[in-house]
Amino acid sequence: MIEQVKIIECPRDAMQGIKSHFIPTEEKARYINALLKVGFDTIDFGSFVSPKAIPQMRDTADVLQLLDLSKTTSKLLAIVANVRGANDACVFEEIDYLGYPFSISENFQMRNTHKTIAESVDVLNDILNIAHKNNKEVVAYLSMGFGNPYGDPWNVEIVANWTEKLANMGVKIVSLSDTVGSSTPDVIDYLFSNLIPSYPNIEFGAHLHTTPLKWHEKVNSAYLAGCRRFDGAIKGYGGCPMAKDDLTGNMPTEKMLSYFTTNKISTNIKPMSFESSYNKALEVFNAI
Repeated sequence: MIEQVKIIECPRDAMQGIKSHFIPTEEKARYINALLKVGFDTIDFGSFVSPKAIPQMRDTADVLQLLDLSKTTSKLLAIVANVRGANDACVFEEIDYLGYPFSISENFQMRNTHKTIAESVDVLNDILNIAHKNNKEVVAYLSMGFGNPYGDPWNVEIVANWTEKLANMGVKIVSLSDTVGSSTPDVIDYLFSNLIPSYPNIEFGAHLHTTPLKWHEKVNSAYLAGCRRFDGAIKGYGGCPMAKDDLTGNMPTEKMLSYFTTNKISTNIKPMSFESSYNKALEVFNAI
């Protein structure tokens, strides 16, 4: 039996930080429609957040109306940051997952959602209730899961404690987020190899950011430690503007696929369709 991993493609993460110009709605939809043909488990396609906070994503609802979901097996995920966003997203039956960025860094939580961690717990609880009533699943992104640059307390015990709290709240999917690219193979291995056996009812994911030379050691460490859910973005587009190294970006999907192919690990990805979407990505982002 060939082991299989889930690949979550994140065009939303790739596009949201672009401030030089607004990518036309039709162009976003054409790109995501190409991704829907590839075989990704999930497409993180947009977000229902304040247009003032992330102007590039203000047309998420309009993009959704232009997507062809008739032949895809991929599910759709939208990021929400508050109750209003969750309610807006739940209007659409096409959306399967609500992604919520939950930071274990007080500083980053304030910067990202203008809430304290305590307030964010309350918001997440409300979002879980909203999702349950609307037959949707919540993906909790544990931001700063591998460390942070703000001097806040961080260690693997803190990550484990928050995982325990999220599990008790009813979260079933937790994606550990390497928000500023600070993860190392040792920390990646330690977190996944300890958390995965301790919480068998939680699906753990890796949302890793990386520099061009360190992608392999990060993917390898996460996979060998038991992670089977990986976020990526073609060419590593996007990432966190707060990373110290300008070369830090999202985990390049094509690099992950090369790792899994080399190691004979199934991804359900259709190579020809991926090549087509890769070329489409070059058109969208190189025009910026």
